[in-house]
Amino acid sequence: MTTPQTKHNKLAKTLGLDVPLYFKREDLHPLGSHKGRSLPLMVDAYLKQGWLSFVISSSGNAALAAGLYIKKYNQKHKNKITLAIFVGNKIDPIKMRLLKKVESKNITITKTTNPKQSAFQIDKSGKAKLLRQSTDELALVGYEQLAKELVKVKNLSAIFIPTSSGTTAQGLHLAFKKLKLNPQIHIVQTTACNPIATNFKSPCHHIETKKSIAGAIVDNVAHRKESVILSINNSHGYGWITEDASILNIQKIVLKTEKIKLSPNSALSVAGLKQAINANWKFNGPIVCLITGR
Repeated sequence: MTTPQTKHNKLAKTLGLDVPLYFKREDLHPLGSHKGRSLPLMVDAYLKQGWLSFVISSSGNAALAAGLYIKKYNQKHKNKITLAIFVGNKIDPIKMRLLKKVESKNITITKTTNPKQSAFQIDKSGKAKLLRQSTDELALVGYEQLAKELVKVKNLSAIFIPTSSGTTAQGLHLAFKKLKLNPQIHIVQTTACNPIATNFKSPCHHIETKKSIAGAIVDNVAHRKESVILSINNSHGYGWITEDASILNIQKIVLKTEKIKLSPNSALSVAGLKQAINANWKFNGPIVCLITGR
């Protein structure tokens, strides 16, 4: 499924950008977000290995992508597969409502204080295969198609990516290398969760908060940290940390200039771009902001 790549001249001008600006609308992916690029590939690969039961812990988007894909699979096949979804007690209510739409006798949703540990225990018992993008190399392969779509923007110079584990950033960089291209990889994290971006001296580098309205950015462990930092450096990109005030401001600007209502998580990409512009970052071609999900 190819998602729209839309050009936004008014927003570019408002931000003070002197090159074309595009949104990659992964929020319009049929599986709800950019997570729909890798979760189906992972499920299909493990089905071939004989797995019929899966488990996932998620802040929302990954679980929704897996749930929608498995629901669709079960509608087409007699032999049903199962998915156990574990989410935190404080999951975004909007995400929870979306997840409830995929709940069935084969797809269960459990709220718990420690969703990761609950999922790990089931995986360790051998009862189900854990779908974990942050450590599974299959997840990286899932972003190759996204890279092929992105390079249709001629002379693409940079992409800004809202980042939790860093899987998308690393996967895209590896895919661009296969295409013999090297656009800048810029990751954007929050003041509440920034284990990768903290290695770069962004304007909000020394600000720490307990929470952020961009609630999908939750991976404080960041198993991929070293690989992601290497991808960023090799692409001549950067890591940015953004405050809630900046996210809210970008949401208002995008709504006013382009009539698009971005989620806080998606607005991170534009907020990071604004920081780069303010820092006099130089771009020699079009820029893409990844609009990750709902």
